[in-house]
Amino acid sequence: MTLGLKPVPAERWKKYLSDYNEGLGLVYERLVLNDYLERIARQYHIQSVLEAPVYGMAGVSGINSVALARRGCTVTLVDDNSERLAGIERIWNELDLTARFVEHPDFARLPFPDASFDLAWEWAGLWYLADAEKLIHELARVSRNLIFIAMPNRAQVGYLLRKYILERDFVDYVDEAWADMRKIKQSLRDSKVEIVDEGVLDVPPWPDTVMPAAQVLARLGIQSRKLDAQFSGDGWQWSTMDYYSGRRPELRAQIERYMFLERAPLPWQIKAIWAHHRYVLAKVRKPK
Repeated sequence: MTLGLKPVPAERWKKYLSDYNEGLGLVYERLVLNDYLERIARQYHIQSVLEAPVYGMAGVSGINSVALARRGCTVTLVDDNSERLAGIERIWNELDLTARFVEHPDFARLPFPDASFDLAWEWAGLWYLADAEKLIHELARVSRNLIFIAMPNRAQVGYLLRKYILERDFVDYVDEAWADMRKIKQSLRDSKVEIVDEGVLDVPPWPDTVMPAAQVLARLGIQSRKLDAQFSGDGWQWSTMDYYSGRRPELRAQIERYMFLERAPLPWQIKAIWAHHRYVLAKVRKPK
C-alpha cells in the first residue's frame, strides 16, 4: 500500500469469494468490459494475456479475464494475497477454465521476461499500490503488443457522492492521484509506448457509488419499504458468475436494456460527465 494509506478492509473482497451476488452495477461493468476486451483481442490478434493486479474491481475478484480465456487466450493472473488467489483459482475451476495463477508480492517488479504477453492490463487497481508508476512501466516492459489501463472517473457524480457523503473514509485507502488519466498517460509515454486509444467505459444510467442500492438509500436516510423491497432480497440477485456458468443466460439481454448511454453516438468527452471509468490503450512500438 502507498505510504500513509490504510489497508483495504478484508471483507470487501472476502465476502465475494463465496457470495457471488455483486449487484446490478457490477454485472453491467463486467459485461461492458468484456465487450471492449473482446474487441481489442479480435483487432490485435491477442493470444496471451497478463492481468496484474486482479483485485481492482469490486465484487468477485479475478474474473475480469474470463471472456479472454473463453476466446482461447492463455491467461496469467497475478495477486499478492494467497487466500484471495486460492479463491480465484477455485472460481476458475468452477467455470472449467484454466489460467496461470501467480502469487507475487511486488507489483513494482513483475516476475516475467520482457515481451512475454500480447496484452498486459489492469482495471481500477493502480491506486491501491505502493508504486503504481513502476507497475505501469512493468506492464509496458512485459507486453509485446498492448497495454490497457482503466481507472475510476473522479469527475462523475457517483464518485463525488461516495467521496463527500456516502463513504468519506474510502480515500484513506486509495491514492486518488492514480485516478488521473493525464498522470497515467504520462507514465505510459515515459515507458516508450504509443497511446492508440482512450475513452470511457461503464456508462449506465445510474451513478457509481460502489455500494449496493439498498445501502445507498440507508446512508442517505431514505426509508421506504417499497424501495427496500425493490433493491434487496431474493428478487434482487445479480451475479456475473450466474451468467458465466450458464445458470442465467438471459442476464446479458437484461443488462443490454441499460446500455443506451454506453452506445449513444456521442464523443467520449461528453460521456465522461457520467461515465464510471476512464481508460487508455497503448501499443508497444516496433523497433525500426
